[in-house]
Amino acid sequence: MFIPISQPSITQLEIDYVTDAVKSTWVSSLGKYIDRFEAEFADFCESRYAVSVSNGTVAIQLALTAHGIGEGDEVIMPNLSFIATANAVLHCNATPVFADIDEFNLCIDPKSIEALITPKTKAIMPVHLYGHPAQMDVILEIANKHGLWVIEDAAEAHGAKIHGKRVGSWGHCATFSFYGNKNLTTGEGGMITTDDEDFYNRCKYLRDHAMSKEKRYWHTAAGFNFRLTNIQAALGCAQLERIDDFMKKRQVIFDWYTKYLGKIDGVNLNNTESWAENAYWLICLENKKWNWDTREKFMIELKKRGVDSRPFFYPMSQMPYLKDVNNTPVTDRVYQQGINLPTYYDLKEEQVKFVCDVIIQLLNE
Repeated sequence: MFIPISQPSITQLEIDYVTDAVKSTWVSSLGKYIDRFEAEFADFCESRYAVSVSNGTVAIQLALTAHGIGEGDEVIMPNLSFIATANAVLHCNATPVFADIDEFNLCIDPKSIEALITPKTKAIMPVHLYGHPAQMDVILEIANKHGLWVIEDAAEAHGAKIHGKRVGSWGHCATFSFYGNKNLTTGEGGMITTDDEDFYNRCKYLRDHAMSKEKRYWHTAAGFNFRLTNIQAALGCAQLERIDDFMKKRQVIFDWYTKYLGKIDGVNLNNTESWAENAYWLICLENKKWNWDTREKFMIELKKRGVDSRPFFYPMSQMPYLKDVNNTPVTDRVYQQGINLPTYYDLKEEQVKFVCDVIIQLLNE
């Protein structure tokens, strides 16, 4: 038996919707499922508008571009995130600026933001890491004080809440990913949510080669081809109908892991703040005794015994094409001490118990 880190849940509903999209012959970037998916996802996120795109990375790039962020501008973000957060900024010829994380929730620490703000700062991009939301109310206060945009990177947190309000409805806009391992998938794909009608219209315009609405094949800016297909949107519509079940099951999976690992000394699972509802994209296991080498050896032994895992993200500033920083001590420590465990809808309790038994065995060796 090998238990993967993640796999999508595909039922007859997804097959029926995708088949219908294919049979309609509307297989590219026009079709009924695109408008439906955008409208229903906006409703799910409690936002007014949603713009679908081809993946989560270009969702960030499009949002930045539509806000006018470009060369010479700086965007503050947590140092612990998937590299797409920084890459999208670089693709706009802007500069990512790395803040430290909160050790409890692993998201950007609001206390680390203000010291990084300069005259070049144009936006703050909090990341809702591993399903836990960032402290958006405090971040927005800082942004409003300094006149900055706030772009939520919600790629990993579909359905998470802050004070009862869903992520995707807090910042000036938010971006999502629908990659195959996410809580909701379209295979590849992404979305931007916003309440700003002008920003929404600009995103739609830039997404489709900046084509004039009045004059077909007349382009008034250097736009992008960032469109989602009707087939992908059909898959997304089916997944969105099941999102409540997806969210409930992830809570159940976390409870199973807590049941079997919650009393192990030195081991910590996903923390959740009192003001947050966690989407549990991936179960996180932290061991303060680990360093990079011992964590890697542990993961190798897990795989030998049939359990997939993945390390926490590297600090983005350590990438060879980026400028390393020395102002993120929490990030620099925590990333070496954490792994992600199998987390997906069809996971069964006996499989979670098997994973936990292997972990306990290895910890005791």
